[in-house]
Amino acid sequence: MFLKGFTRDKVYQASHQTTSKRLICQQQESISSDDDEYRSSRNIAISLLKRYRNFIDKGGGDNLKEFISAGVNAYALGCTDEGLRKELTNMNEYSTEFEEMETYGGGTSLKSKICYEEVNECILWLSIIFITILCTPQPTIVRWSPTSPVSDEIKLQWNGFCAIIANAYYLRGMAWLPVKTLQLEQMAVVGQSEEPSVVAGRMRLVFSTLEVVSPQWPRV
Repeated sequence: MFLKGFTRDKVYQASHQTTSKRLICQQQESISSDDDEYRSSRNIAISLLKRYRNFIDKGGGDNLKEFISAGVNAYALGCTDEGLRKELTNMNEYSTEFEEMETYGGGTSLKSKICYEEVNECILWLSIIFITILCTPQPTIVRWSPTSPVSDEIKLQWNGFCAIIANAYYLRGMAWLPVKTLQLEQMAVVGQSEEPSVVAGRMRLVFSTLEVVSPQWPRV
């Protein structure tokens, strides 16, 4: 499945110094422009959950990119998936409600409670974004912490999945793969595979993350 000399843990890394520098600058500008959202790990967790809900409720490529961008910033700031999970879980355990805006520029203020199921799925998406970044040529995103962004268990489960997609993206210029290929990867790692529609959604998340952190083609 991989070209000779390639493994799941090591995707071919070509030189992208100019692109990397540009992405690092964009990353720093993005963080500074949304300072309040990234002032604490609690704020970061809430920002991610808001964007996750927005995509689930409304769909759309732009809303997905909003979530991915927030995840990339969380990675850069040294957050971990389990640390952000804990923030959201604590808010749930203490029945904390948070304000959710219909639009990020303003609008009606809503009170919304957090449930465990959406926390788990939101953090899984975040973990996949983090692992995808780890599969990219270095340095695409500078991380200001030596701590691993994901647990060993989650990395073992999803690293091969993300690496297969990154391999196709960088080496073959692909933007999609057969769902069955990724289902077979899941079967090999955890002994079962998710439904095709779910796997397709995970694949879209990985490809979209790669397009954000390491664009390969001119924007039309």
